[in-house]
Amino acid sequence: MQEEQEKRWQRRSDARPGELTAAAFALFAEKGFAATRLEEVAARAGVSKATIYRYFESKDALFEAVVKSAIAPRFAEAEVLLDAYEGSSADLLRTLFKIARVALAGPMPALLKMIISESGTFPQLATLWSNLAVARMMALVRRIIERGITRGEFRPVDLEAIAPVIVAPIVLLAVWKQTFSHTAVNFDRERVLEQHIEILLRGLER
Repeated sequence: MQEEQEKRWQRRSDARPGELTAAAFALFAEKGFAATRLEEVAARAGVSKATIYRYFESKDALFEAVVKSAIAPRFAEAEVLLDAYEGSSADLLRTLFKIARVALAGPMPALLKMIISESGTFPQLATLWSNLAVARMMALVRRIIERGITRGEFRPVDLEAIAPVIVAPIVLLAVWKQTFSHTAVNFDRERVLEQHIEILLRGLER
């Protein structure tokens, strides 16, 4: 009986970080980083504040875990795909944008809006986002374009300069979703991304 209770406690303990990051994300999205108190995160997760410190040394560390849990699976999926992909680089780029569509439907836009609004007061948030999200996204895009150039599918281009051009509509749509989606001017996410990728691929053709 005691052994079963210990196993149940261990399963609960293993799940706790995910419960805390889920609670923290909901509050960060609702109130922002500055206004969110760890006591509120604990209450939302149904634990004591001391429990948070068992897993995260600070609110910054908790925010880092939130970012990782929100975006790391998408990047891992894209990186595995890129390593194993045998089709054309054009189709690989289209597939990357399919992954981006899923990200836009998830928590990424809310995180991005919060970082933009609070980075002046908390520059470490922007640095963290840059390291965990922006740098990985740019690296993925550069690898795909470089692959296409090496295989003779794309014309030579400036990899550093073209990467932000490719990513820019994703950022625009994320910001628009969180800030302007309630206004009269709205975008069809699917159509915008489809048009962008087709125009991009025409510009990359040899």
